[in-house]
Amino acid sequence: MSDEKLGTPVPGWVAPQPPDGGALVGRYARLDRFNPERHVPGLYAAYAGHDALWDYMPVGPFPDQPALAEWVQAAAPVTDPMLYAITDLETGQIGGQASFLRIDPASGAIEVGFICYGPALQRTRAATEAMVLMMGWAFGAGYRRYEWKCNALNLASRRAAQRLGLSYEGIFRQATVVKGRNRDTAWFACIDSEWPMLKAAYDTWLAPDNFDAEGRQRRSLSALTAPVLVARDPALHP
Repeated sequence: MSDEKLGTPVPGWVAPQPPDGGALVGRYARLDRFNPERHVPGLYAAYAGHDALWDYMPVGPFPDQPALAEWVQAAAPVTDPMLYAITDLETGQIGGQASFLRIDPASGAIEVGFICYGPALQRTRAATEAMVLMMGWAFGAGYRRYEWKCNALNLASRRAAQRLGLSYEGIFRQATVVKGRNRDTAWFACIDSEWPMLKAAYDTWLAPDNFDAEGRQRRSLSALTAPVLVARDPALHP
């Protein structure tokens, strides 16, 4: 049988290590592994009064701070998903969360998920840099594939994945049941060979000179990452 029918060789492949939970720090954002004592008040302040943030999440909304604290307490020691609180370094406020999950070192695949941004974090440089820091850690650690999956009805999440330069890979129909409802799952991913181009796009977008005195971007991230996409989400381009 020819090599072409067996797949591309991966010489010297060594499985990467799982995330160690260390802090991820950039110019605008800092991610720290969930710590109930340190993070619950800030997370609750970020989410309070915004129950719709949890519409597509497998948990929440939380009616009060003790309910959120109970979930954070249970989630904090879990290593998959490994949850992080996100601090906006420009304001000093905790604004949301994200996680590594479905961590598969043997295949070199890792997913980002459990993303929930309070309104104050949304559409900020910290919000974008948080995702860049997580992706950068994954490829720096030796992962080959970085995945983003979301409810197919969640167009905001689908836009966010494509804006970051993750390519659309299709819909898994009736993938699961969440909160008693069917969930079709939209898949996006990027791979290690795309990381250098993506990193250059992120560096350009996050550079201080990409923003005017009022904080408006001069070049959009979508435009910078578009050349990396191998497939676009048809739901975003009717």
